[in-house]
Amino acid sequence: QVRVVESGGGLVQPGGSLRLSCEASESFSGFSLYLYAIGWFRQAPGKVREGLSCISSSGRTTKYADAVKGRFTISRDISKNTVYLQMDNLEPEDTAVYYCAADRGSIESTGNSDYVSLSDWEYDSWGQGTQVTVSS
Repeated sequence: QVRVVESGGGLVQPGGSLRLSCEASESFSGFSLYLYAIGWFRQAPGKVREGLSCISSSGRTTKYADAVKGRFTISRDISKNTVYLQMDNLEPEDTAVYYCAADRGSIESTGNSDYVSLSDWEYDSWGQGTQVTVSS
């Protein structure tokens, strides 16, 4: 079972930037992000969880929700087993708990290493989340 841990949240003023990190690991040796698509999600108080961005296991494909397109950028460092979410021009509406999640099942069932999805039900392993607060 893959384990993902988020970090990098905090308090930032409107218009500011933050970079979230999602470090993935597994109990056996030989773990690689090439086996997993990674997605970023968030949940604000009283709202449903929403998908923000994801990167395919191949690393060739990314996807963004309309709400963050042009402001957020997903990337990964294979050598560190880490996926990043660079968030720029943050708005108070971006305040939420941010989660990353790993998906291997969809990759195996589709046989498509470029597969990406913002549907949370497709993701198998979730982190505990990191709080992002945008306020002056």
